[in-house]
Amino acid sequence: MSFFQEIVQKLAAANIDSPLLETREIFAFALHKQPAEIYSGSEVGEAEKQQILKLVQQRLQHFPLDKIIGRKGFYKSEFITNESVLSPRPDTEILVEKALALLPPSSNAAVLDLGTGSGCIIESILQERPNLTGAAADISEHALQTARQNAKNLGVSQRLKFIRADWFESGFLAHFPQKFAMIVTNPPYIPQDNIKNLEPEVKDHDPLLALSGGASGFDSYQKIAELTPFLLQDGGWILIEAGIGQARKIADIFSTRGLVLKEIAADLAGIERCVILQKKVAQL
Repeated sequence: MSFFQEIVQKLAAANIDSPLLETREIFAFALHKQPAEIYSGSEVGEAEKQQILKLVQQRLQHFPLDKIIGRKGFYKSEFITNESVLSPRPDTEILVEKALALLPPSSNAAVLDLGTGSGCIIESILQERPNLTGAAADISEHALQTARQNAKNLGVSQRLKFIRADWFESGFLAHFPQKFAMIVTNPPYIPQDNIKNLEPEVKDHDPLLALSGGASGFDSYQKIAELTPFLLQDGGWILIEAGIGQARKIADIFSTRGLVLKEIAADLAGIERCVILQKKVAQL
């Protein structure tokens, strides 16, 4: 059995999801290669072998792989990750896809990301639309530092303003003198009592601020719905990530604020994940 196969078996025995894929990622990181270049017979020197074993030991203790190697792929790019930000998830890519479908290639609109974290949503959008500008807001300065570095790496930092702000504070709207053509947001939505039941990779390594949606899971949705009419242009769009089983209630919450439900889009697993609403145009 090769060293590569031994690692796959170690991860599989610990019930790590996708042990083959994660082994490739770990080997690629240690060998300074792309995962596609790694195969079961990849040659590994003694120093690299020791590094791989160290990384695997962390993974067996349920440290998330992306926070061990400090990066994670999302949409078409790779993002720096750490314990200050929510790990980007494939489920969230539907927000990027739907946003791009609403933004023509030549669009010069302004987009706001509420709770930007790593910046993966808005920076992926800006990368695909070179004339867009944006603002990325987060309560955490550490998260914003990570998002700034990601924006620099992706070449979008000159078109993106970073704002430290808490949407539960009374002065939140003062940070945004302009209105936006689009808002994207993946707010915290896990009911507080459910956090203890999450996988250790999530509950122990994603920031609590990015997870807890209060007792019901809807605290941030309700506050963002209250703020949205003041942040969004007439005819503007808001795209909201939803937790499992939450999409219909989110649509109801925002509909009471002068927004019209246009679509609830499912992710690749068929879960209703992205709620899309449009602000009504004011009648003259």
